[in-house]
Amino acid sequence: MSLDLIPLETLQQIAQDYGYWSVFLGIMLENTGIPIPGETITLAGGFLAGSGELDYWMVLGSAIAGAVIGDNIGYWIGRNGGWALLLRLGRLFRIREEQLISVRDQFSQNAARAVFLGRFVALLRIFAGPLAGIAQMPYGKFFVCNLAGAAVWASVMVSLSYFVGQVVPLEQLITWTAQLGVLALLGVVAWIGRAIWLDSRIRQSSKTTSAEAACETPSSH
Repeated sequence: MSLDLIPLETLQQIAQDYGYWSVFLGIMLENTGIPIPGETITLAGGFLAGSGELDYWMVLGSAIAGAVIGDNIGYWIGRNGGWALLLRLGRLFRIREEQLISVRDQFSQNAARAVFLGRFVALLRIFAGPLAGIAQMPYGKFFVCNLAGAAVWASVMVSLSYFVGQVVPLEQLITWTAQLGVLALLGVVAWIGRAIWLDSRIRQSSKTTSAEAACETPSSH
């Protein structure tokens, strides 16, 4: 969700009024698959900890717990009906089922890295859990990657706003993290697009080879 829709002052006020619960619920809902600015609220929580209004370790624990629980909810939503919903959305936006299958397969092959590192990527942080469920990623593997990724992401975000927020305005810090997230997203999109293009080339080449072989096969009498 854009910061233009929810002013930063409002998010800061929410963090001040509800403290650790705002951090926990904000990132939990975002990781469930609801596009709200959970990362921004987490940064605001770390910033308030740096100014002495909140406790650093409580903010960090709230962020980790919210991220882990939210992704778990998203995972089970994706596993129990997510693929059917994705197919309906694909038809709505005229995306062929073969393309969706290719994206799902690419995610499956890199599911562990996507779940662990996806928190630092815009949008992927929101959809990594549901996509892992759709891809039928084994739950044990998902849980370990999810927990590790949540711990690393929360530590970076809370520590960044806790320390850097004392010398850099919170708004500037949020802008920088958002820009880095978008750059990471563009890199992921380019990588997936290239993988899909290569896959389509291989399939087309295979079809052409099969057709040529069929034409060269002598007819039996």
